Amino acid sequence: MLEESIEGLRINPDGLYVDVTFGGGGHAAAILQKLSDKGRLLAFDQDEAAQQNKITDERFQLIYGNFSHLKRHLKFYGVSSVDGILADFGVSSHQFDSGERGFSTRLEGPLDMRMNTQNTLSAYQVVNEYSVEALQRIFKEYGELRMTNRLVDHIDQKRKQMPLKTTQDLINLLTPIVPKHVFNKVTAQVFQAIRIEVNAEIEVIKSFLEQSVEVLNQGGRMVCISYHSLEDRLVKWFIREGKFEGRAESDLYGNKNLPLKKVGNLMVPSQDEVKNNSRARSGKLRIAEKT
Repeated sequence: MLEESIEGLRINPDGLYVDVTFGGGGHAAAILQKLSDKGRLLAFDQDEAAQQNKITDERFQLIYGNFSHLKRHLKFYGVSSVDGILADFGVSSHQFDSGERGFSTRLEGPLDMRMNTQNTLSAYQVVNEYSVEALQRIFKEYGELRMTNRLVDHIDQKRKQMPLKTTQDLINLLTPIVPKHVFNKVTAQVFQAIRIEVNAEIEVIKSFLEQSVEVLNQGGRMVCISYHSLEDRLVKWFIREGKFEGRAESDLYGNKNLPLKKVGNLMVPSQDEVKNNSRARSGKLRIAEKT
């Protein structure tokens, strides 16, 4: 949804924009094409591998850091407010296609799943060292799995015999207890839950959304692309209610004083895009504007 996200930003050629998920640099390059010589783009990525895609352009600055620290990093570069923010919450293709990163269910690699390889918590620790109760929580909350108890009991039995070290170890563990017709789906949910825990993804997105409201100029746009329901619900509810739980307070006339207003409707990938890139199939794009 490259074109849709760029259109959603409603770019001012002389404006200042932020791409908080630089990755391969596709969105950043498209934004730069819309900017004049006066325009400026700052991009974030905590993965060292993203440095290989750095764009050589005087209007561009790549920040090595987590976008949960949006305000702090912008302040370092002398920026207090911006005209638009783009966030694509998906795992990058490079991370999925690198077996040694441990994100892929197709490629064998160590149980890692760290987006920032400098972080100490890895998938190995989650799988082998978390308590039964903690594992049940993350598989239920982050994987939205129904067979949580059986899965965790099986993991606990296996890790007492020998630590689970690789992604294939985890897949082999799932094989005898997950029905074949849902195996791929359940495996993806298990990997998703562990990845979210390792990278504190829910907390990061919440922090990002709250800070985005503070740094956006009035009339500035925020475009978010989510890939699973947990992310999308956070974005949807924050735009709608200005918080993550409960309803926004209303005045005597029933009016809500909200920091953002929804722009357009939910967008999903076209059939052609999904045909060309199967990983895009679960994408959901939402646009909001600072009031």
